[in-house]
Amino acid sequence: MNDQFKGLTITTLGVLFVVPDALFIRLIDASSLTIAFWRSLLIGLVILAGLAIVHRGALPARLAGIGINGVVYALCAGMSSVLFVTAVKLTTVANAVFIIAAMPVFAAIFSRIALKETLSKRMLWTIALVMIGLAVIAAGSYGEGSGSMAGDLAALGVAALFAIALTTARRARAVTMIPAIPLAYLGCSVALLPFVEPLSIAPDDWILVAMHGGFFMAISTCLLSLGPRYITSSEVALLILMESILAPLLVWFIIGEFPGNWTLIGGAIVLGVLFVSNLLALRARRARPAS
Repeated sequence: MNDQFKGLTITTLGVLFVVPDALFIRLIDASSLTIAFWRSLLIGLVILAGLAIVHRGALPARLAGIGINGVVYALCAGMSSVLFVTAVKLTTVANAVFIIAAMPVFAAIFSRIALKETLSKRMLWTIALVMIGLAVIAAGSYGEGSGSMAGDLAALGVAALFAIALTTARRARAVTMIPAIPLAYLGCSVALLPFVEPLSIAPDDWILVAMHGGFFMAISTCLLSLGPRYITSSEVALLILMESILAPLLVWFIIGEFPGNWTLIGGAIVLGVLFVSNLLALRARRARPAS
């Protein structure tokens, strides 16, 4: 199995495992903070256990080696996790995932500010058109759509915070951020503990809580951390767009949540622009002569 096939397989599986994330949040009968607490705690514990098996006695050194950039990464990733649950609880799943899909645009802007990276004409057009799509989604939430402006803003916060995390990881390329992932989630659960009642979950929902954080999201997080080691960022971005399409369809099919016409139009603009932009970036990379 070559690296290309390995990366595509791992990343695709990671995307498929993350698709039910929003559905679990919808199905679990608890407050958004309580769901975020258990989601973060279980993901963090499973990934920390996996790292302990892989690194054994070297794990403390790995955790300490993330440095200040790793701390920033963990803080942003942890906060974005809470905002994601909040967004899904407040607005439609389609609104949330379509807005979060714009994360590469924010990452490009932050990379320009923090890393002085030049924005290509392709990315400038991508930013402009994606902003139009986001405006259409917002118009639906403000007008007759089924979304919520507060939820949309929470989703926007997810995109911005995780874009900062990715930019931080790019700035510290020599340091792997994988050990920062369990710290992000466990730190998030500790921070939420004073504000939640962990045992307030409905009795029938505990199996959903365990499957959500301890299985689907833990596996997805691991796979999506490994996949990009073998394929390009453009290929990863194209595959991740699948989640933005499949998640609203799954919620629509299971619980009948219709996204609304404005959201469908705005989401089509966002996803279509990102698909074409990433495809052009991938083709341009493959057309370059090998050095």
